[in-house]
Amino acid sequence: MQQAGDRAIPRGASARSFISRVLILVFALGFGLAARGEAKTETFSPAIQAEIAQLGSKNRKARRRAALVLAKRLEPKLLPLLLALREGSLYRWKPDSGEARFVIGGDAVTRGDEEYVPLFSIHGKKPLASPDGKPLFVPDGELSKIRAGRRIRRAIKPYLNQLQSSAQLYSADPNVRRAAATRLAREGDKNLIPLLDKVLESETHWLGRHALIEAKALIRLKSANPEERRSAAAALGEIHGLNAVSQLKRLADKDADAGVRAASSDAIAEIESYQNWTATIDTLFRGLSLGSILLLMALGLAIVFGLMGVINMAHGELMMLGAYATFIIQGVFISYMPQNYFGWYFLLALPVAFLASALMGWLMEISIIRYLYGRPLETLLTTWGISLILRQAVRQVFGAQNVDVKSPEWLSGGYHLMVGVQFPYNRLFIIALAVFCVAGTYLFLFRTRAGLRIRAVTQNRGMSTCLGVPSRRVDAGTFAFGAGLAGMAGAALSQVGNVGPDLGQNYIVDSFMVVVTGGVGKILGTIVAGFGIGGMNKMLEPAMGAVFGKVVILVLVILFLQRRPEGLFAIRTRGA
Repeated sequence: MQQAGDRAIPRGASARSFISRVLILVFALGFGLAARGEAKTETFSPAIQAEIAQLGSKNRKARRRAALVLAKRLEPKLLPLLLALREGSLYRWKPDSGEARFVIGGDAVTRGDEEYVPLFSIHGKKPLASPDGKPLFVPDGELSKIRAGRRIRRAIKPYLNQLQSSAQLYSADPNVRRAAATRLAREGDKNLIPLLDKVLESETHWLGRHALIEAKALIRLKSANPEERRSAAAALGEIHGLNAVSQLKRLADKDADAGVRAASSDAIAEIESYQNWTATIDTLFRGLSLGSILLLMALGLAIVFGLMGVINMAHGELMMLGAYATFIIQGVFISYMPQNYFGWYFLLALPVAFLASALMGWLMEISIIRYLYGRPLETLLTTWGISLILRQAVRQVFGAQNVDVKSPEWLSGGYHLMVGVQFPYNRLFIIALAVFCVAGTYLFLFRTRAGLRIRAVTQNRGMSTCLGVPSRRVDAGTFAFGAGLAGMAGAALSQVGNVGPDLGQNYIVDSFMVVVTGGVGKILGTIVAGFGIGGMNKMLEPAMGAVFGKVVILVLVILFLQRRPEGLFAIRTRGA
């Protein structure tokens, strides 16, 4: 027991009292610090406050001078106030009790016969609250609008643009920060260099740092000092400033200083050499990407045409069905699933596209194709007719216009390998999907009992049937599997191109060209031909154009088949 005066206080009660006093002190200290922090963030310096007060002057010249002085400060915290001044939503408000203050007004609402305006703070445009904690609305008559004429708006416009860009330098998105640095570089104001230096100290993204360094050098490139221009040109050459080529060429031709002209020429040579290197990498990647697309398209056709001997002219329409299945799954997710689940729709669309096209292929085989084996001309005409029916059916259901298939967020954007080289995520995904489909097809054909039956029926149908292999079911399953691969290719193509009734017609010729060039029935030949034709296409496009480049490739394929009709990899059989 403890004694306090003449009373005895239990030890437990004393401890609880002590803890409660400590908690009260901690909360009071926390609220005090928060209030101090809030007060610190919501006050301007006395000089800025004096200039803001001049905005309420009745003298138009005084208002213009104050607005221009505030804009020239390039203080990001002044951006809400200056934007409100330009938009005509800056007011001077004097409450019943207290001093007059500047506020930002929102959209007025009508209450009875009077209009009320919601008020926001000029410090970050935070909503002001009434004593009961609700948003503050005041009658329109209690506000005095700060007038900003055409001259004031025109005078502060360039500084507002710089302010908006400088505010974006602190964005959480590195792409926004890089774009802001590029815009500030075009301004060419040397007063921005301290701001860029300050942002550069905290920038962690390597592309963001490159953009800031390039922006500083571009600003210094406009300096009146020849030595500063020379050092800026050399720095742009070292960092491979791709945005500086036009300015450097102008200096190399017209600058009065010989040293600046020489430094600019050297920088241009370094940047152009780097551009040639990045162009080579980009061409190789685009060739790999196109080869993956061609491989996805031709893989199912290689099975149907190569292993079964069926010339399937409806292969493109089976790809189209896979693309429209993806569109339907997207619509289901938009209509019935929460918004944060939208990114998952494409993962579900891939197997659905496979199953939809596989089902259509199975129906085609059991109803028509199985009666035409060994008659290639009839299968060609029949499947061509089926392709017309499928296209018209899609037009009747979805319309003749292309439909919009949006990429999920995780397939948007790209991976920056180096400055000037970006690999889009959707293309990288297609490359990975092509690898997965090839590996899956190989394992299915050469490591499963079903694949063994397919190869047996392909090589000797009569002997396989005598040994108990159900050749009818094998034929239907093989055709359905090839059609399902076409549907998966259509789902992938929906992420990089338009989805419409004529989608299949754009790729059917390329698919047959890949299969025939690689060797009928050879998966390895299909892989080599797909990547080879895709790479050649992208290498010829810059010099000859897309259409003429395809014509040249077609001519080369025809000449190659004249020399080697069996393709790159011929099937070795006992008959051969």
